[in-house]
Amino acid sequence: MTISLKQLLRSFIVVLVLSGLATALPQASKVILVMEENHSYESVMNSSAMPYLKYLASHYAVASHYYADGHPSIGNYFWLTAGRPITWNDAYTATTNTDNIVRDMLEKGVTWKAYAESLPYTGYTGGNAYPYYKRHNPLAYFSDVANSSLKYNLVSTSRLDTDIANHTLPRLSFVTPNVLHDAHDGSLGAADYWLQQHIKAILSLPQFQPGGSGLLIIAFDESFESDCRPTSCSSTPHYGGRVVTLFIGPKVKNGYLSTKTYFHQNLLRTIATVLGLNDAPAYAQSVCNRSDMFKGY
Repeated sequence: MTISLKQLLRSFIVVLVLSGLATALPQASKVILVMEENHSYESVMNSSAMPYLKYLASHYAVASHYYADGHPSIGNYFWLTAGRPITWNDAYTATTNTDNIVRDMLEKGVTWKAYAESLPYTGYTGGNAYPYYKRHNPLAYFSDVANSSLKYNLVSTSRLDTDIANHTLPRLSFVTPNVLHDAHDGSLGAADYWLQQHIKAILSLPQFQPGGSGLLIIAFDESFESDCRPTSCSSTPHYGGRVVTLFIGPKVKNGYLSTKTYFHQNLLRTIATVLGLNDAPAYAQSVCNRSDMFKGY
């Protein structure tokens, strides 16, 4: 049987679509990623401690089968920004030259900032300064940032409030509350209150009104240390448990509960796609987008 070039191309496109690699997603004018810490999906969604987060979950899209890549925190943050686990050692302090999303954004002229609550000062790339943890601020490890003037894109969350008020948010905002407000050392209730104080202002921006193209993501880095689903904690490497991840915005499905399995590298790939980047770092380039979270997909 002779197969025409047209048939071959059509088959190739079908394979790409089925793999999720060719999925075109709506471009986002603003992407804001807010990170939370160390709680399982059930401990959040079955609790009364986070009413504001659960309100958002009921109105937008929730990934109910989203798994962290491992334990402890730092490897998950590198999966989210470099597409691979540079280290699983939370005491890691080195600067790394590995490919990362900042490098990809530089190639396309995409603006960004990392807003880290309790950061000692703008441009700080040093170690922990409680309640600030460097390992929750992964962009500070990359040589593209630490060894250049881009380190001044590392700012406090007080600057987040200013940039929201002045409508000067960059294309990508990587937001990390301190460990008292991200449910790491503090309670879920404290984390929920922090979210409410900041998210309401974000959702009032024009990009998050009907017809806008803003995308807000709230994600937990990992579950409890004892939670290693979908495999057991005895496996190598083990996973970091099932966690809550929300997609929020005008182009996101309303009241949607996704049952597709995702990891942090899927989220990185999705962020790179909606920002219009040429590719995504490392293993994130070969995984599918989280396309089912968006209207029309």
